[in-house]
Amino acid sequence: MITIEEARAYYPGEDAAHDFDHVLRVLNLAERIGTAEGADMQVLRAAVLLHDVARADEDCGGCCHAQVGAIRARTILAGHPPDKIEAVARAIATHRFRNAGAPETLEARILYDADKLDAIGAIGIARAYAIAGRRAQRLWASVPAEYAQRSVVDGRHDLADSEHTPVHEFVFKLSRLHDTLFTPTARAIAAQRHAYMVQFFHRLEQEIAGER
Repeated sequence: MITIEEARAYYPGEDAAHDFDHVLRVLNLAERIGTAEGADMQVLRAAVLLHDVARADEDCGGCCHAQVGAIRARTILAGHPPDKIEAVARAIATHRFRNAGAPETLEARILYDADKLDAIGAIGIARAYAIAGRRAQRLWASVPAEYAQRSVVDGRHDLADSEHTPVHEFVFKLSRLHDTLFTPTARAIAAQRHAYMVQFFHRLEQEIAGER
């Protein structure tokens, strides 16, 4: 439905955490998961390649990039079978973590899973610090234990908050992602990535305190 090179033209590449390299990593994961789970790979690949086409709008204070991206995907893919286009759009519309609707189709769930897997593990940590660098955030800050019991909505998770750090991002979002995944294949991958993050942030705290 769309090639990698065709999709690349829709990504400006200004954000290291959400550039086309991110799309390609998600594609690799989605192909691995989709093959194991029996997905419609044509729909899945197109959904992955276009899932962040509206990300820049959200970063500039626009509407939810998932919803806008679904609309753009329908335009970009015009001429392909309508049922395939709609399947792609539905997957894109529900891939966001803080989303109003849950992904319902297998392809939508795999896109969600693959996208979230790229937010955890070593690459997830690297992305968190790339974002922190852009926003001039501190490298580390103590997060009160009681904060970990708050929901993502209630807790401090706003990237624009001057007190936000990658540690906050880990507590409020990254550490919870593995529990939100849908497919067995993705959950197996997530288990290792989650464990790595836990070890990393524990070690970071020890180094900050001069204990290691």
